[in-house]
Amino acid sequence: MMVMDACFILEFFNCSQESDSFSGNRLLPENVIFDLILLENQIPFFFLDEIYQCTILKNHPHISLIQFIYPVLNDLSIFRAYITINDISLNAVPHILSLLHECYKPPSYTTSVSFPSTIHSVVDLDRAGVNFKPNKYPTWVKGMEVKLPNFPRFFGSWSKPTLRIPVMYIHDFTELVLKNLIAYERQSSQTSNYITSYATAIDKLIDTQEDVAKLIDSKVLVNGMGSNEEAATMINSICKEVACPEFFYGVQWEKLNKYCNRYWPKNIAWLRRTYFSSPWNIIALFVGVVLFTLTVVQTIFAIKST
Repeated sequence: MMVMDACFILEFFNCSQESDSFSGNRLLPENVIFDLILLENQIPFFFLDEIYQCTILKNHPHISLIQFIYPVLNDLSIFRAYITINDISLNAVPHILSLLHECYKPPSYTTSVSFPSTIHSVVDLDRAGVNFKPNKYPTWVKGMEVKLPNFPRFFGSWSKPTLRIPVMYIHDFTELVLKNLIAYERQSSQTSNYITSYATAIDKLIDTQEDVAKLIDSKVLVNGMGSNEEAATMINSICKEVACPEFFYGVQWEKLNKYCNRYWPKNIAWLRRTYFSSPWNIIALFVGVVLFTLTVVQTIFAIKST
């Protein structure tokens, strides 16, 4: 059974290579591609390599199994940035799912911290004056960066901090990819939880469809699902009952929390949440200001006439 599975997988990869070189597009069934990373479907990578050396390697003598798989790994990725396979050893990956996990590994100097007490949602950060932009040149595929302003608050948009997030594609298979990577992290005691850390951060950022809409407008998310509400529901379901013992974005959220707790961002966020969260609140505020102004004017004229 393992021999048949290995032969099918290698032939599938081989068809992917031929399709790509012939037409420039891999027109292969998506369900088969994503079945390759189901945790229950994994076969030992060393066994797959043995079959590879006996078959396809004879026609591609200078391509390792990892290099051979790489085009399909990119199809499995849910991020716009290309994944890399540099410095990944064949002996370090027990199966294909773990290979994809290695492609998302942060640099060695990235340290984890305990989970922060507060992670604001996108809407709350936006109300406090935080901008959102794609992280076009991340230090790693899931890298997030916070750029703090160099000018005082009264310089307007120039003084707003920016949270740069890697562009993520949300489609029907996003949940499958993340959940299987998280399941692999929970199963392996020797693996760091950087996928769980990323999924938890995104889950906390996105509470409602308004958060999704803001990230789409900021070109950080590409929503391929039916609606923003479906996307928010899917993201919120990924980390249910999943603990996050390691958090790899502690430095970034420490900066954001310090900014949001300052006097002006905190109070501006409260004003926008209280008086500008809906058109009716804005109308009520406007009417209140007009009535107050008219009352003041009427009082002044009444005093002058006496």
